[in-house]
Amino acid sequence: MTNVIIRNDETFEKALRRFSKSCEKAGILADIKKHQHFEKPSERRKRKMAAARRKNRRREDY
Repeated sequence: MTNVIIRNDETFEKALRRFSKSCEKAGILADIKKHQHFEKPSERRKRKMAAARRKNRRREDY
């Protein structure tokens, strides 16, 4: 759980900006987007295989 303590003399906008940055670092938004709809096991395997292929291609380039 991400939380932000508002400091003295800090505006709401700055605190909100710090909160959104901490959420981004924690990967909360990416996790929410991933769980928005059901993914069949076959689709998950295809996605992971494609990611592995991209990763291997990048490794071969170097």
